[in-house]
Amino acid sequence: MIPRGLANDGYSRVTSRLMSADQMSIGEMLAATVPMARTLNLEFSETTPEKAVVTLPDQSAYHNHVGGPHAGAMFTLGESASGAIVLAAFGEQLSRAVPLAVSAEIAYRKLAMGPVTATATLGRPVAEVVAELDAGQRPEFPVSIAIRRGDGAVTGEMTVVWTLRPNG
Repeated sequence: MIPRGLANDGYSRVTSRLMSADQMSIGEMLAATVPMARTLNLEFSETTPEKAVVTLPDQSAYHNHVGGPHAGAMFTLGESASGAIVLAAFGEQLSRAVPLAVSAEIAYRKLAMGPVTATATLGRPVAEVVAELDAGQRPEFPVSIAIRRGDGAVTGEMTVVWTLRPNG
């Protein structure tokens, strides 16, 4: 997930934003730089290296034929939550590597209605991934995402595999 206009040396703008306490939060930065996150009005309520929580509000413009959130909107919600945790966990590495989504898989488990919330968690320890990067490798790591409706029922499960591609 390289936000439009931030590829190559432009990605340093993201790095400087993440490293300054006076700048935007990760959620605000994603909403400002990723058009789909802004379009869907995604709400980033928690973004740490351990967990990212993002909500897709109930919006009729993004409903499917049964009145719930469209599958594409749910996919974008999950991918955005995964991107948020990746930036929170590996933001200090952005000067030397670019995070890129390698693959994604989603399973729709139950009918989603109303607002839905995605909770993302890393599948590998941050230190382990950074050690591989330090060793000159291009590490890959999964991010697991559970998508829940307001009553707590899991409506979707998603895995996004990310890599940190070394610059240069």
